[in-house]
Amino acid sequence: MEILIATHNEHKKEEIQQILPDYKITSLRDYQLFDEIVEDGDSFEVNAKIKAEYCFQKTGKASLGDDSGLVVPALDGRPGIYSARYAGDHDFKANIQKVLQEMEGVEEREAYFITVLCLIDEGKEEYFEGRVYGTLKREPSGNQGFGYDPIFIPKGEELTFADMSTEEKNKISHRANALKKFLAYLKK
Repeated sequence: MEILIATHNEHKKEEIQQILPDYKITSLRDYQLFDEIVEDGDSFEVNAKIKAEYCFQKTGKASLGDDSGLVVPALDGRPGIYSARYAGDHDFKANIQKVLQEMEGVEEREAYFITVLCLIDEGKEEYFEGRVYGTLKREPSGNQGFGYDPIFIPKGEELTFADMSTEEKNKISHRANALKKFLAYLKK
């Protein structure tokens, strides 16, 4: 079965392919769709649906929209739905620096990553959510992964996501948790 992931991000496509090895994972690039999908929703759910609807309308393929982000309670939930463009559009280093600056002097460093997936296929619309809780480091560490991985240490771990191998991260990540629910749905 083919699943079209509503992303131009090849890291995200590869991560999902590793978690769902029995499925053919395609992305917008595979269909030569380079439009920027405007994520103007007010929640992860709405943004995931916007992406999935776009892909399904363009291709007619089962489409999975994914909206993910870092939520920091000490920052009133920021960066949240603005995670990818918090300090600059997909400028992950700038985004990390902005979060670290805002967290200077803050002792409460709890945070969580969230992924919401929306599947749209032939009139069906399903949602799957995954979270992973942890804490924020005071400076980046590691060079695996992407996004805020260099400053996020999952609960019960000593390494940041960026210090872990892809396989280690994919066992416990927010996206893996959401995809496990998605996979259970597909196997019904």
